[in-house]
Amino acid sequence: MNAAQGTVGSDPVILATAGYDHTVRFWQAHSGICTRTVQHQDSVSFLPRRPGSSGPSPRSAPGSGPADARTDLNGARSRVPTHPHVRPQLQQPQPPVGLISHPEHSSLTVCHRSRNLQCQRIFQVNAPINCVCLHPNQAELIVGDQSGAIHIWDLKTDHNEQLIPEPEVSVNSVHIDPDASYMAAVNSSGNCYVWNLTGGIGEEVTQLIPKTKIPAHNRYALQCKFSPDSTLLATCSADQTCKIWRTSNFSLMTELSIKSNNPGETSRGWMWDCAFSGDSQYIVTASSDNLARLWCVETGEIKREYSGHQKAVVCLAFNDSVLG
Repeated sequence: MNAAQGTVGSDPVILATAGYDHTVRFWQAHSGICTRTVQHQDSVSFLPRRPGSSGPSPRSAPGSGPADARTDLNGARSRVPTHPHVRPQLQQPQPPVGLISHPEHSSLTVCHRSRNLQCQRIFQVNAPINCVCLHPNQAELIVGDQSGAIHIWDLKTDHNEQLIPEPEVSVNSVHIDPDASYMAAVNSSGNCYVWNLTGGIGEEVTQLIPKTKIPAHNRYALQCKFSPDSTLLATCSADQTCKIWRTSNFSLMTELSIKSNNPGETSRGWMWDCAFSGDSQYIVTASSDNLARLWCVETGEIKREYSGHQKAVVCLAFNDSVLG
């Protein structure tokens, strides 16, 4: 992305934000101008992007009921972008199974897109589900729940593996990098766990090998996202920061903070969500002070602020890559 421009190739940059004011806002990323506002009946907890569509679709916050609790498989909590460095074996055709829902909050229902959303199977866990990530191989789902468990569900065989980084510490976000080399998870202790991934090709089940534990934040960690080039990992937290880590050694590269330098000013709230630009040079964040911000990853400089929400901005969708 060029911060001074709004398009890459012939496709417009897509930036959408949503939050507790029951609105979804669409922005010109380069200018900060809101071009469209959509009212939503509930607060929105995240904005998955539907493959092949022109923009994101809203998702109701947990507790709002099943009516809007469906999203495409590729867009569940974490977008899985196609990247030229992804191993060719992982670039499989998109399967007809394409929808996930969890209206009961402790189950996932996988439906068939080409059969009038016919329910194919249900994956039940013992605690409310916080996050879901699709492996780039399109065949495995990673599910994080409030009991601290991470489930690896093979969609082909229904086989389920489980790991628990910290018992009874809620897993709030999971993500796999586009190269399918790493998986990260963050929890309510503020810790970020990283695993190396092996397998996951053909009939081989993905194996997770512990890589490192990062004491990333001193309060709840809310989100983790790998960059499109797989060289960076971002974590967002209730401590008012978004931290960017190098995946070469998982050292801290940049800390983006909305903390006030004025001792008399109250907290500006949590950093809820983030998304990298296609070239991995910029990142957009959503926070409780009603703002989304565009930052330069390398310098930590704020390039743009997106102001218009009346309450906390808790999720966003950002795409500045040409869609195939």
